[in-house]
Amino acid sequence: MQLKHIAFLTLSVVSTFAMAEGFDVVVVGSGGAGLSSAITAKESGATVVVLEKMAYIGGNSNFASGGMNAAGTKQQLAAGVTQDSPELFYKDTMKGGHNLNNPALLKTLTENAKYAEEWLVDLGAKFCFRKGRGGGQSIARGHGPCDGSAVGPEILRVLTERAAKDGIAIRTENQVVKIVMKNGAVAGVEVKTEDGVKTIDARAVVLATGGFGANQAMVTKYRPELKGFSTTNHPGALGEGIKLGEDVGASLTDIEQIQIHPTVIKRDGHLISESMRARGAIMVNQKGERFCNELLTRDVVSQHVLKQPGGYAYLIYDQSIFDSNKLSRGYYKDGYSVKAENLDELAQKIKVPAKTLKATFAAYKKAYDTQKDTAFGRPEMVIALDKAPYYAAQITPGIHHTMGGLTINTKAEVQSKAGKSIPGLFAAGEVTGGVHGGNRIGGNAVADIVTFGRIAGKDAAAYAKAH
Repeated sequence: MQLKHIAFLTLSVVSTFAMAEGFDVVVVGSGGAGLSSAITAKESGATVVVLEKMAYIGGNSNFASGGMNAAGTKQQLAAGVTQDSPELFYKDTMKGGHNLNNPALLKTLTENAKYAEEWLVDLGAKFCFRKGRGGGQSIARGHGPCDGSAVGPEILRVLTERAAKDGIAIRTENQVVKIVMKNGAVAGVEVKTEDGVKTIDARAVVLATGGFGANQAMVTKYRPELKGFSTTNHPGALGEGIKLGEDVGASLTDIEQIQIHPTVIKRDGHLISESMRARGAIMVNQKGERFCNELLTRDVVSQHVLKQPGGYAYLIYDQSIFDSNKLSRGYYKDGYSVKAENLDELAQKIKVPAKTLKATFAAYKKAYDTQKDTAFGRPEMVIALDKAPYYAAQITPGIHHTMGGLTINTKAEVQSKAGKSIPGLFAAGEVTGGVHGGNRIGGNAVADIVTFGRIAGKDAAAYAKAH
């Protein structure tokens, strides 16, 4: 996968430290979950270090493009959205996850996501409420940069700034290869650096290493039918954190639940954000016809795309989306979408019948005018989609998110195969399982990493103080 379109945050490597070095909390991974955990642990009175195996920080958080779901935030209420609630958020997510979600974990997420979002805003995140519901949502609850840009880089900006202010060391190219146990409890980690493998003592360890979406062997082990699919994940998403946990007796949850995202550029795994569909984009097949409700859940939309001739479709948006969404401008600038001054030209460029394509747009305009999509039941049409020029990107499903991983409880404590907490071991984010069930709702991953990252940091610090 090409990474040239992502400006990764990099930090100089701290490669020399004493053999007997120790911290209250060691955080493994420097994405949104890891940094949220580290900051919260430090502000809870713990000494903290963040260890990152890659040369850059952020992991898959660099790629988070859509938004952050939260119910009942100040921005949502200010926009006049008063009918949302943690209960409705829970209901939507449980339904979207095919009722496989862990109820206690999901309740923790949906009740606390608004506090996580407001915490980011307090740290300086330039977030606004985003109109337009995502797939599987009964109401809009997305939050992100006010200019429509990607949510991940903004989160990493405020978290790294706060980590620096708090004096938290973030060591890149430091790969944890083992969790050290003593008397049945976490005692530290072994870390591989340019100087060799060294030990860092710790009372608590937080695993925030992300999922395994870039590990083709691991993906096909659990889901053989996904062999050959492209991935939106960064190359370091190999599932090492899951193995680290397994090596000390951790149990796994929903490990076979792997999400494919319907709008991915096949040649390099570049993700076309779900926010495009939320803001009004539609999909057509090679015949120039719509073929499904674009706001269904990702797994369902993906299956609809795969059933089309050639297993691909075109995501089409107009100038109104281009003007209001910074991401859409990036897709065109980076060569992922083509531009046409009218529908006849667009049909020619994407090689679909012009007559059919224009009929599709006429039918959609009628549906918008009546706010009733009789053909496919799309519940929300926020624009008429009739402002030329038009833009189209060829898309196909790609591996996006691994919903399964280490089993945790509501305190982010990693659970053993015997159903007991492993003393001193915590985890947050995509390395864990149970939150998202059988399908992740778009915008919930960011809510997950920050919410449970904060919980893991707080409870890891409390554990370290008590031991």
